[in-house]
Amino acid sequence: MVLSDRVLTCLLLLTVLWAVGCERQRPIAATYAAAPTPMDLSYPEWAVTEEHAPLLPYDNPLTREGIALGRRLFYESALSRDGDIACSSCHLQEHAFSDPRRYSRGIRDREGTRNAMALVNLAWNHFFFWDARGLTLELQAFEPVRDHREQFNSWSEVVQRLKERPGYEEQFLQAFGTMDIDSLHVVYALAQFERTLISFDSPFDRFHYACDSTALTATQIRGKDLFFGRAHCADCHSLPLFQDHAVANIGLDSVITDPGLGGVSGKAWHMGRFKTPILRNCAVSAPYMHDGRFATLEEVVDFYAEGVHLNTANFDDHMYAWKLGVVQLDSTDRQDLVHFLEALTDTAFLNDPAFGPPLE
Repeated sequence: MVLSDRVLTCLLLLTVLWAVGCERQRPIAATYAAAPTPMDLSYPEWAVTEEHAPLLPYDNPLTREGIALGRRLFYESALSRDGDIACSSCHLQEHAFSDPRRYSRGIRDREGTRNAMALVNLAWNHFFFWDARGLTLELQAFEPVRDHREQFNSWSEVVQRLKERPGYEEQFLQAFGTMDIDSLHVVYALAQFERTLISFDSPFDRFHYACDSTALTATQIRGKDLFFGRAHCADCHSLPLFQDHAVANIGLDSVITDPGLGGVSGKAWHMGRFKTPILRNCAVSAPYMHDGRFATLEEVVDFYAEGVHLNTANFDDHMYAWKLGVVQLDSTDRQDLVHFLEALTDTAFLNDPAFGPPLE
C-alpha cells in the first residue's frame, strides 16, 4: 500500500510530537541544596536582661552551614590583597579575639591608628568599631576588606578568589541556596560565625550566678566589691556583659587627639567619644583603650584612680563620681581590682576548638 504525502506528513508530525513529549518527561539534572539547618545561640538564662539581649537580624538567621562558612572565611587569607592576612590575623582567639599589638597592622605591615577590639558576645552589641560607625555586624564586616590599612582588596577580587578555591561554591550553596558568591553573602556568613563567639563561663560567673563560693579568692571578692561599689567601674561596665551600650569620653586626654565618634558624625559634642569595651576576658586582651596606650591592667586601674582628665571637652556626664572626686583607691584597692578583673577570664572560650581554624 502506498501512503499519500498527506498521510506521511501526519505520521512524521506525530512521531516528532511523541519524541518531544518523551524528552520532556526525562529528569533534568539540577543543582540544589537542602534548606540550611537552623541554629540557636547557646547562653545561660541570666545572660539576658531588659537592657541586654542578643540582637539577631531576621534577614540573616543563624544556620549550621552559615556558621561553618563564616568560620572558614574568618581564617581565609584570600580576603586580603596580598593573600597574607585574614580576620584572624588581628583577632586572635587566645587573646579573646583581640590584637596583642598596640596598633593593628594590615597588608605589607601597614600600621593603623587603633587597637583591634576583642570579639566577645557580639550578638549583644548595638554598634561596632571604637567609633561606633558600624551599626550591624554585617556592615562592620564590609569595611576591613576595602580599608587600605587592613586587607586593602576589592570585593570583585575576593569573590573571584573564593570561586577558584575548592569547596566554597558548595558551602555557599548549602548556607544560602546559591552558588553565586557575592560580598553580601560573605559578610552574612562572617556575621553568623562572629555571633557564636559567646563567653559567659568565668570564675566570677560561677561565683555570682552559680553560687560557687570557692570560685573567687578573698582578694578577688574584695576587688568585686570595689568594682560594683566605690570604684564605680560598674557605672559603665554593667552586668551581665561587663559593658554598656554607650559611646563616652572618659577623660583620656585633656586635648583630644583622636575624634572618635566625632570623626564619623562631625558633631563637636561627639569628639573624643568611644565605644565602651567589654571587660570579659580583659586579662588576656591587652593592650587597652582605643589606641592601646595602656599595656597592663595595673596601668588602666591607675588611670581611673588618678589619671582622668576632668577638664577634657565633652567629658561624659556618666562619670559623675569622678567629677565629685569620690573615686579614691589606694595601692591595695588597685591590686584587688586587678585580681578581680583576672577572674573574668573564660578559659573554655579561649580554647574552644569550635572557634579555631577549621580542619582542612
